Amino acid sequence: MRKIRKIFGCSVAQDLATQKIKIYTVEGSDDVGIVLEGLKVVTALDNILRARCMLVGLAYAVNLAYPNELRYTFEVFQKLLLELDCSKLSPKVNSLKNKLLT
Repeated sequence: MRKIRKIFGCSVAQDLATQKIKIYTVEGSDDVGIVLEGLKVVTALDNILRARCMLVGLAYAVNLAYPNELRYTFEVFQKLLLELDCSKLSPKVNSLKNKLLT
């Protein structure tokens, strides 16, 4: 937490410490990173696109439970776009897949 406070103001550091999953950026800097469960786990990423890819990879690698409000978004990225565990689709994502293929 000490490093976060040095880089960010107190309110931003407190906000990041309460986040389950978040991609953060620092204006006027190339600092883009990922916060999981309130901890900065990846820093110094060049851009948001790379951060999104890393986040999906991290979530898959550590079998992270997705937040309920983003569950289907992550499932589409992981299972349809990246084709990881694509045989185990939820009914909602399977319906989307069928609509895309027709």
